[in-house]
Amino acid sequence: MFRMAAALVTALAVVAPAYGVYAQQQQPAMSLSASDRAEIVGNTAKLLESRYVNAELGKRMARQLRRAAPQWSSITDPAAFAAAMTGWLRETSGDGHLGLSYSAAPIAENGGEASFSAGEMERWYGAHRNHGVEKIERLEGNIMLLDLRVFPPVTMGGDVFAAAMTVVAQGEALIIDLRRNGGGAGAGNIVLGYLLDEGQPLSGSYDRPSNKHTVNTSPVWVPGRRFGTKKPLYILTSRKTFSAAEAFAYDLQALGRATIVGEVTGGGAHPFEYRRVHRHFALDLPEGKSVNPITGGNWQGTGVRPDVVVPADQALERALELARAHIAAGPKQ
Repeated sequence: MFRMAAALVTALAVVAPAYGVYAQQQQPAMSLSASDRAEIVGNTAKLLESRYVNAELGKRMARQLRRAAPQWSSITDPAAFAAAMTGWLRETSGDGHLGLSYSAAPIAENGGEASFSAGEMERWYGAHRNHGVEKIERLEGNIMLLDLRVFPPVTMGGDVFAAAMTVVAQGEALIIDLRRNGGGAGAGNIVLGYLLDEGQPLSGSYDRPSNKHTVNTSPVWVPGRRFGTKKPLYILTSRKTFSAAEAFAYDLQALGRATIVGEVTGGGAHPFEYRRVHRHFALDLPEGKSVNPITGGNWQGTGVRPDVVVPADQALERALELARAHIAAGPKQ
């Protein structure tokens, strides 16, 4: 779910499982029947018509999907079917959040939403990934490097992120590496609380089904030490930087708080939900769009455009050059 709100517990984009696989397969895979395929396609088309963020595109995709269904009539492997439909949905829509996910275990349903097990959340965000904090390093010149690979839900990793930000607070400059960060949940908002004054405008969202706009601001309080709002800040990006990681970079850039260094990001700015379309399949369905109050737009399809464009593998070196030059120049009078 890629949601936005003013509270720390806000959920941003849950990282989509890799190309149509909802969970690690702990049970023997089912064999898809014609009725299974018809149920999945039919329910997916209905959801596209009624809930997809772009109403006209959703209706058009629904018609096209029903016509395209025969091309998958020979696929009985569920993971292969999910991958094929995901490829078609993303190619047709140009939306990297839209897709079909398969689970060998039956998917629980809660008011139409697919519910995740604790095991699945642990796999995406758990301790084996250090909840997304890959590395903290103090470099020459007291420049701090923080490598974040995913933004976990606050309830799972908020304390780890708070601890990481306290560690880097002593730096003369901070580089946050998002080159391998594909998105995640609300911990991104926590990090912003250490870099911005309270109540700064961040990207909110528009939800098509409810026709509601949600605003989002930086937190009013975070625990531990803050890096602050004055020292130089650099964000590293690549084409793999996606979703909530893009929101993080985009908002800091819009506020003029950070220098973005690297490649144009993936371009996924549509909030989405997991909608159950079959007992073993969920549709990753974008139902809203992000809206930044400063720019009036978002990064959907275009990605976040760096201030300093360099290949991703050169971004850290370039950011270090910029940071050292800034420190050497001394504080502005």
